[in-house]
Amino acid sequence: MQIYLPIAEMSVNIFVILGMGGVVGFLSGLFGVGGGFLMTPLLFFIGVPAPVAVATEANQIVASSVSGVLAHWRRGNVDFKMGLVLVAGGALGSTFGVWLFTFLRGIGHVDVVIRLAYVAFLSIIGALMLAESIRAMARRKHPTPPKRHHHYWVHGLPFRMRFRRSRLYISVLLPIAIGFLAGILAAIMGVGGGFLMVPAMIYLLGMPTVMVVGTSLFQIIFVTANVTVLQAVNNQTVDVVLAMLLLVGAVFGAQLGARASSRLQGEHLRSLLALVVLSVCAKLAFDLIVTPADLYSLGGVVGSP
Repeated sequence: MQIYLPIAEMSVNIFVILGMGGVVGFLSGLFGVGGGFLMTPLLFFIGVPAPVAVATEANQIVASSVSGVLAHWRRGNVDFKMGLVLVAGGALGSTFGVWLFTFLRGIGHVDVVIRLAYVAFLSIIGALMLAESIRAMARRKHPTPPKRHHHYWVHGLPFRMRFRRSRLYISVLLPIAIGFLAGILAAIMGVGGGFLMVPAMIYLLGMPTVMVVGTSLFQIIFVTANVTVLQAVNNQTVDVVLAMLLLVGAVFGAQLGARASSRLQGEHLRSLLALVVLSVCAKLAFDLIVTPADLYSLGGVVGSP
Protein backbone atom coordinates (compact mmCIF):
# COMPACT_ATOMS: atom_id res chain seq x y z
CA MET A 1 0.00 0.00 0.00
CA GLN A 2 1.63 3.21 -1.20
CA ILE A 3 1.28 6.63 0.41
CA TYR A 4 2.54 9.95 -0.93
CA LEU A 5 4.78 12.08 1.26
CA PRO A 6 4.03 15.68 0.21
CA ILE A 7 7.21 17.34 1.50
CA ALA A 8 9.61 14.52 0.60
CA GLU A 9 7.83 14.40 -2.80
CA MET A 10 7.93 10.62 -3.05
CA SER A 11 5.69 7.59 -2.61
CA VAL A 12 6.56 4.95 -0.03
CA ASN A 13 5.01 1.73 1.22
CA ILE A 14 3.07 2.58 4.36
CA PHE A 15 3.95 -0.75 5.97
CA VAL A 16 7.68 -0.12 5.43
CA ILE A 17 7.44 3.20 7.28
CA LEU A 18 5.35 1.69 10.08
CA GLY A 19 7.81 -1.20 10.28
CA MET A 20 10.78 1.18 10.51
CA GLY A 21 9.06 3.10 13.29
CA GLY A 22 8.31 -0.18 15.06
CA VAL A 23 11.88 -1.47 14.78
CA VAL A 24 13.44 1.77 16.05
CA GLY A 25 10.77 2.02 18.76
CA PHE A 26 11.62 -1.55 19.81
CA LEU A 27 15.31 -0.69 19.97
CA SER A 28 14.51 2.46 21.98
CA GLY A 29 12.45 0.48 24.47
CA LEU A 30 15.03 -2.30 24.60
CA PHE A 31 18.08 -0.09 25.10
CA GLY A 32 16.50 2.92 26.83
CA VAL A 33 17.74 5.47 24.27
CA GLY A 34 16.10 7.85 21.82
CA GLY A 35 15.89 6.46 18.31
CA GLY A 36 16.66 9.62 16.34
CA PHE A 37 20.27 8.70 15.60
CA LEU A 38 19.05 5.38 14.13
CA MET A 39 15.82 6.49 12.43
CA THR A 40 17.33 9.34 10.42
CA PRO A 41 19.95 7.13 8.69
CA LEU A 42 17.22 4.53 7.96
CA LEU A 43 15.22 7.25 6.21
CA PHE A 44 18.31 8.00 4.12
CA PHE A 45 18.46 4.34 3.12
CA ILE A 46 14.91 4.31 1.65
CA GLY A 47 15.52 7.46 -0.36
CA VAL A 48 14.08 10.22 1.83
CA PRO A 49 16.13 13.40 1.17
CA ALA A 50 18.48 14.18 4.06
CA PRO A 51 16.99 17.65 4.82
CA VAL A 52 13.49 16.15 5.11
CA ALA A 53 14.70 13.19 7.20
CA VAL A 54 16.48 15.48 9.68
CA ALA A 55 13.64 17.99 10.10
CA THR A 56 10.90 15.34 10.28
CA GLU A 57 12.70 13.22 12.86
CA ALA A 58 13.10 16.30 15.08
CA ASN A 59 9.31 16.67 14.92
CA GLN A 60 8.77 13.06 15.99
CA ILE A 61 11.21 13.39 18.90
CA VAL A 62 9.02 16.13 20.44
CA ALA A 63 6.10 13.73 20.95
CA SER A 64 8.16 10.85 22.29
CA SER A 65 10.07 13.15 24.68
CA VAL A 66 6.83 14.53 26.18
CA SER A 67 5.75 11.00 27.04
CA GLY A 68 9.12 10.25 28.64
CA VAL A 69 9.19 13.45 30.71
CA LEU A 70 5.71 12.81 32.14
CA ALA A 71 6.81 9.37 33.29
CA HIS A 72 9.97 10.73 34.98
CA TRP A 73 8.10 13.74 36.45
CA ARG A 74 5.66 11.43 38.23
CA ARG A 75 8.68 9.76 39.84
CA GLY A 76 10.21 13.13 40.83
CA ASN A 77 13.23 12.63 38.58
CA VAL A 78 13.27 15.95 36.70
CA ASP A 79 15.37 18.96 37.73
CA PHE A 80 13.35 21.73 36.09
CA LYS A 81 15.78 24.49 37.07
CA MET A 82 18.68 22.67 35.42
CA GLY A 83 16.40 21.84 32.51
CA LEU A 84 15.58 25.51 31.91
CA VAL A 85 19.28 26.42 31.87
CA LEU A 86 19.90 23.64 29.34
CA VAL A 87 16.93 24.90 27.30
CA ALA A 88 18.46 28.39 27.18
CA GLY A 89 21.66 27.00 25.68
CA GLY A 90 19.73 24.60 23.46
CA ALA A 91 17.54 27.37 22.05
CA LEU A 92 20.62 29.37 21.05
CA GLY A 93 22.34 26.30 19.61
CA SER A 94 19.34 25.05 17.65
CA THR A 95 18.67 28.51 16.20
CA PHE A 96 22.29 28.75 15.09
CA GLY A 97 22.13 25.17 13.81
CA VAL A 98 19.07 25.84 11.64
CA TRP A 99 20.79 28.94 10.22
CA LEU A 100 23.84 26.80 9.41
CA PHE A 101 21.58 24.11 7.94
CA THR A 102 19.88 26.71 5.70
CA PHE A 103 23.25 28.09 4.59
CA LEU A 104 24.64 24.65 3.73
CA ARG A 105 21.44 23.78 1.89
CA GLY A 106 21.71 26.98 -0.12
CA ILE A 107 25.21 26.08 -1.34
CA GLY A 108 24.23 22.46 -1.99
CA HIS A 109 26.37 20.76 0.68
CA VAL A 110 23.84 19.94 3.40
CA ASP A 111 23.34 16.30 2.34
CA VAL A 112 27.06 15.48 2.49
CA VAL A 113 27.56 17.37 5.79
CA ILE A 114 24.67 15.51 7.45
CA ARG A 115 25.95 12.11 6.34
CA LEU A 116 29.54 12.89 7.37
CA ALA A 117 28.32 14.10 10.76
CA TYR A 118 26.46 10.84 11.26
CA VAL A 119 29.46 8.73 10.25
CA ALA A 120 31.72 10.65 12.64
CA PHE A 121 29.38 10.64 15.65
CA LEU A 122 28.07 7.10 15.23
CA SER A 123 31.57 5.67 14.87
CA ILE A 124 32.73 7.44 18.05
CA ILE A 125 29.58 6.59 20.03
CA GLY A 126 29.50 2.98 18.87
CA ALA A 127 33.17 2.40 19.69
CA LEU A 128 32.88 4.01 23.13
CA MET A 129 29.72 2.06 23.98
CA LEU A 130 31.27 -1.22 22.88
CA ALA A 131 34.43 -0.55 24.90
CA GLU A 132 32.40 0.41 27.98
CA SER A 133 30.20 -2.69 27.75
CA ILE A 134 33.30 -4.91 27.48
CA ARG A 135 34.83 -3.21 30.54
CA ALA A 136 31.55 -3.60 32.42
CA MET A 137 31.43 -7.32 31.66
CA ALA A 138 35.04 -7.62 32.82
CA ARG A 139 34.21 -5.80 36.08
CA ARG A 140 31.45 -8.29 36.79
CA LYS A 141 34.08 -11.02 36.82
CA HIS A 142 36.68 -8.95 38.69
CA PRO A 143 34.86 -6.28 40.81
CA THR A 144 36.75 -3.08 41.67
CA PRO A 145 35.83 -0.24 44.08
CA PRO A 146 33.69 2.47 42.36
CA LYS A 147 35.43 5.69 41.39
CA ARG A 148 34.33 8.98 42.82
CA HIS A 149 33.22 11.87 40.60
CA HIS A 150 36.26 13.91 39.55
CA HIS A 151 36.43 17.70 39.55
CA TYR A 152 37.87 19.39 36.46
CA TRP A 153 38.84 22.97 35.64
CA VAL A 154 35.34 23.65 34.30
CA HIS A 155 33.99 23.43 37.85
CA GLY A 156 35.90 26.59 38.69
CA LEU A 157 34.05 28.75 36.14
CA PRO A 158 32.21 31.90 37.36
CA PHE A 159 28.44 32.65 37.53
CA ARG A 160 27.64 29.78 39.86
CA MET A 161 24.08 28.73 40.57
CA ARG A 162 22.63 26.28 43.07
CA PHE A 163 20.53 23.42 41.72
CA ARG A 164 18.93 21.97 44.83
CA ARG A 165 17.15 19.12 43.10
CA SER A 166 20.45 17.78 41.74
CA ARG A 167 22.44 18.87 44.82
CA LEU A 168 24.86 20.90 42.70
CA TYR A 169 26.50 24.33 42.98
CA ILE A 170 28.14 24.95 39.59
CA SER A 171 28.63 27.62 36.93
CA VAL A 172 25.64 28.05 34.61
CA LEU A 173 28.09 28.43 31.72
CA LEU A 174 28.73 24.68 31.65
CA PRO A 175 25.11 23.48 31.20
CA ILE A 176 24.49 26.33 28.75
CA ALA A 177 27.46 25.14 26.67
CA ILE A 178 26.23 21.54 26.78
CA GLY A 179 22.74 22.64 25.72
CA PHE A 180 24.18 24.81 22.94
CA LEU A 181 26.09 21.89 21.41
CA ALA A 182 23.08 19.57 21.75
CA GLY A 183 20.95 22.20 20.00
CA ILE A 184 23.32 22.32 17.03
CA LEU A 185 23.21 18.52 16.75
CA ALA A 186 19.39 18.60 16.88
CA ALA A 187 19.28 21.04 13.97
CA ILE A 188 21.95 19.41 11.79
CA MET A 189 21.33 15.73 12.54
CA GLY A 190 17.67 15.56 13.62
CA VAL A 191 18.50 13.96 16.97
CA GLY A 192 17.57 14.85 20.52
CA GLY A 193 21.21 14.93 21.56
CA GLY A 194 20.70 12.61 24.51
CA PHE A 195 23.68 10.47 23.51
CA LEU A 196 25.84 13.58 24.11
CA MET A 197 23.95 15.19 26.97
CA VAL A 198 23.49 12.18 29.25
CA PRO A 199 27.24 11.40 29.59
CA ALA A 200 28.06 15.11 29.87
CA MET A 201 25.47 15.64 32.61
CA ILE A 202 26.79 12.67 34.57
CA TYR A 203 30.55 13.10 34.17
CA LEU A 204 30.94 16.88 33.71
CA LEU A 205 28.05 18.35 35.69
CA GLY A 206 28.11 15.55 38.27
CA MET A 207 24.31 15.17 38.32
CA PRO A 208 22.81 12.12 40.05
CA THR A 209 22.14 9.48 37.39
CA VAL A 210 18.51 9.13 38.44
CA MET A 211 17.87 12.81 37.55
CA VAL A 212 19.71 12.85 34.24
CA VAL A 213 17.35 11.14 31.80
CA GLY A 214 14.20 13.05 32.79
CA THR A 215 16.01 16.40 32.81
CA SER A 216 17.60 15.66 29.42
CA LEU A 217 14.20 14.78 27.93
CA PHE A 218 12.73 18.01 29.35
CA GLN A 219 15.35 20.02 27.48
CA ILE A 220 14.90 17.97 24.31
CA ILE A 221 11.17 18.82 24.11
CA PHE A 222 11.77 22.54 23.74
CA VAL A 223 14.90 22.34 21.61
CA THR A 224 13.45 19.91 19.04
CA ALA A 225 10.20 21.92 19.00
CA ASN A 226 12.26 25.01 18.17
CA VAL A 227 14.08 23.07 15.44
CA THR A 228 10.80 21.82 13.98
CA VAL A 229 9.26 25.30 13.79
CA LEU A 230 12.39 26.92 12.34
CA GLN A 231 12.90 24.12 9.79
CA ALA A 232 9.25 24.35 8.70
CA VAL A 233 9.39 28.14 8.33
CA ASN A 234 12.86 28.53 6.81
CA ASN A 235 13.28 25.34 4.79
CA GLN A 236 9.81 23.74 4.46
CA THR A 237 11.31 20.30 5.16
CA VAL A 238 9.00 18.92 7.89
CA ASP A 239 6.83 16.10 6.48
CA VAL A 240 4.00 15.66 8.99
CA VAL A 241 2.59 12.60 7.21
CA LEU A 242 5.93 10.80 7.52
CA ALA A 243 6.33 11.88 11.16
CA MET A 244 2.88 10.56 12.14
CA LEU A 245 3.49 7.17 10.52
CA LEU A 246 6.85 6.81 12.25
CA LEU A 247 5.34 7.80 15.59
CA VAL A 248 2.54 5.22 15.35
CA GLY A 249 5.05 2.45 14.65
CA ALA A 250 7.41 3.63 17.38
CA VAL A 251 4.70 3.63 20.08
CA PHE A 252 3.94 -0.05 19.56
CA GLY A 253 7.59 -1.03 19.11
CA ALA A 254 8.68 0.73 22.30
CA GLN A 255 6.21 -1.27 24.39
CA LEU A 256 7.58 -4.57 23.07
CA GLY A 257 11.18 -3.41 23.54
CA ALA A 258 10.56 -2.39 27.14
CA ARG A 259 9.24 -5.88 27.93
CA ALA A 260 12.17 -7.57 26.21
CA SER A 261 14.75 -5.42 28.03
CA SER A 262 14.00 -7.10 31.35
CA ARG A 263 15.38 -10.38 30.02
CA LEU A 264 18.87 -9.10 29.20
CA GLN A 265 21.69 -7.70 31.36
CA GLY A 266 22.70 -4.06 30.97
CA GLU A 267 26.18 -4.81 29.62
CA HIS A 268 24.75 -7.13 26.98
CA LEU A 269 22.19 -4.50 25.97
CA ARG A 270 24.90 -1.86 25.53
CA SER A 271 27.09 -4.18 23.49
CA LEU A 272 24.17 -5.07 21.20
CA LEU A 273 23.28 -1.40 20.75
CA ALA A 274 26.92 -0.59 19.99
CA LEU A 275 26.94 -3.24 17.25
CA VAL A 276 23.71 -1.82 15.77
CA VAL A 277 25.17 1.72 15.79
CA LEU A 278 28.43 0.58 14.16
CA SER A 279 26.48 -1.35 11.50
CA VAL A 280 24.45 1.74 10.57
CA CYS A 281 27.68 3.79 10.55
CA ALA A 282 29.35 1.29 8.20
CA LYS A 283 26.39 1.44 5.79
CA LEU A 284 26.46 5.26 5.76
CA ALA A 285 30.22 5.28 5.15
CA PHE A 286 29.85 2.73 2.34
CA ASP A 287 27.16 4.86 0.66
CA LEU A 288 29.46 7.90 0.82
CA ILE A 289 32.34 6.02 -0.81
CA VAL A 290 30.60 3.90 -3.44
CA THR A 291 29.71 5.44 -6.79
CA PRO A 292 25.92 6.06 -6.87
CA ALA A 293 23.77 4.40 -9.51
CA ASP A 294 22.27 7.80 -10.37
CA LEU A 295 24.85 10.57 -10.61
CA TYR A 296 22.19 13.27 -10.45
CA SER A 297 19.97 14.01 -7.45
CA LEU A 298 17.18 16.51 -6.81
CA GLY A 299 17.25 15.87 -3.06
CA GLY A 300 18.93 19.20 -2.30
CA VAL A 301 16.04 21.26 -3.67
CA VAL A 302 13.15 19.62 -1.84
CA GLY A 303 10.75 22.30 -0.66
CA SER A 304 12.36 25.03 -2.79
CA PRO A 305 10.01 27.21 -4.87
